[in-house]
Amino acid sequence: MQPEEKEMLKKTLELVKENNDMLYALKHSIFWGRIFRFIYWIVILGAAVGVYYYIEPYLDSAADAYVNVKRDLKSFSDLFKQN
Repeated sequence: MQPEEKEMLKKTLELVKENNDMLYALKHSIFWGRIFRFIYWIVILGAAVGVYYYIEPYLDSAADAYVNVKRDLKSFSDLFKQN
């Protein structure tokens, strides 16, 4: 093997090792990115469920008030229809 070829092989080996290190780091960062993205969505969905659980009584009372107002308006309307 000629010295030029040997030098090219050494440079190629160095590049391959460097690329391997970069690919490993990339694979590692993708793995952790997926884990943190999963945790992020769990937190977002958990917060949404928690907020709904917290405001559910207020929503129920608002819906009941709406139904009561609607019923009262209907009975008020029926009162004028009878006369």
